[in-house]
Amino acid sequence: MGQHQSIVSAEWLKDNLNNPDIKIIDCRFRLPDANWGYQQYNHSHIQNAYYLDLNDHLSQIVTTHGGRHPLPDISLLATKFEQLGIIKNKTTVVVYDDSRFAFSARLWWLLHYLGHDQVFILDGGWQHWQQLNYPTDNVIPPDGNGSFVPVPNLDLTVDIEQIKQCQTSPDTAIIDARSGDRHLGKTEPIDPIAGSIPHSHNVFWQENTTPEGFLKSSSELKKIWKPYLNYQQIIAYCGSGVTACVNIFALKSIGYHNCKLYVGGWSDWCSYLQKSTNLVTHY
Repeated sequence: MGQHQSIVSAEWLKDNLNNPDIKIIDCRFRLPDANWGYQQYNHSHIQNAYYLDLNDHLSQIVTTHGGRHPLPDISLLATKFEQLGIIKNKTTVVVYDDSRFAFSARLWWLLHYLGHDQVFILDGGWQHWQQLNYPTDNVIPPDGNGSFVPVPNLDLTVDIEQIKQCQTSPDTAIIDARSGDRHLGKTEPIDPIAGSIPHSHNVFWQENTTPEGFLKSSSELKKIWKPYLNYQQIIAYCGSGVTACVNIFALKSIGYHNCKLYVGGWSDWCSYLQKSTNLVTHY
């Protein structure tokens, strides 16, 4: 299945397009235009692919705290998986987007979180598939008949209280997946307050892939992550628990497994800052 055990090539997927034990899911999305991904999917997608939406399926309603993309209602998501024909621990799921894994990694992570490990990201994404002129259409596949009992692995997530406990722990690296300027508090395009979690490090999520949307080689990834691989655990966060999943995906691909997601991310952290000023790094 290619160089990393979490990824598949376009060639591999083309050869397996009609395998009934494989389900393909399109995760294309744009934060500024919530309808864009579904419109693109309806226009054209990988043959036999279904669509799951970041806001509608991979997150739930935003509240005061918890961040901009709280984890979805697990029973609703499991029902959706069944509708796509996913049989837990039997079906191979291949996910893709056109954003260097930004949204497909969230679904990849969610399936792992719910106990389904047979999920892979399409290397090169939608762009590479199109460049190769592999089969696309605008047909929405019929509902499947899956079976999915979700068993969330709560060890894969942390909340704000756990972050506070780990902040100065010598065993834990807290890694911010946002851009360097956002981590440094120089700019903040989305959330009301700029800054980052004190004592956090920064590995921008796009570092893990090439501009064309391919996962970098193991040796390149190990070089990027070398400063953190000796920590007992890594806690990944971003603005709202989406692009941090790309960092987790990259770490897993080079054999680092004790990685947890702070789903709320900076959007959750800064939602408490009106009450307290000691939670933010000032520059």
